[in-house]
Amino acid sequence: MPNLSDLRPVPGSKRRPKRVGRGYSSGHGGHESGRGTKGQKSRSGVTVRPGFEGGQTPFWMRFPKRGFHNVARTEYAVVNVDELDARFAPGDVVTLDELLRRGVVKDPKAGLKVLGRGELTKALVVKADRFSKAARQKIEAAGGRAEGGESPREEA
Repeated sequence: MPNLSDLRPVPGSKRRPKRVGRGYSSGHGGHESGRGTKGQKSRSGVTVRPGFEGGQTPFWMRFPKRGFHNVARTEYAVVNVDELDARFAPGDVVTLDELLRRGVVKDPKAGLKVLGRGELTKALVVKADRFSKAARQKIEAAGGRAEGGESPREEA
């Protein structure tokens, strides 16, 4: 059994850092220190931001942009009723935490939305932030309850 005080890195796994700017015998370029000759990037303290092309129109500006990107979009973790039917027993309470624990949902995002793909044959209590109209109907038709959230475009 190895002793913790005897642990050492595997030979060859640790390398000494480059010692630049230490003359010609350092093996790193002498007075240029591995930065090449002259120019903006050879100077100390100068950083060029990513995507900068020396004043030339950058790559990301050269092409036309299409479509619309809504920065205020709310994205939900999505689960369908057929997945709930396959993974839960009758009478279970379905929450975002439970779905995360079982690995059904990987990223909680802004909350949970239940969609209506497939059939639901068990009575479940589903707690979510949003429900599609079809999902809410299928959950209630199976004898369960859809708690929390609202259905989009629901007539009052």
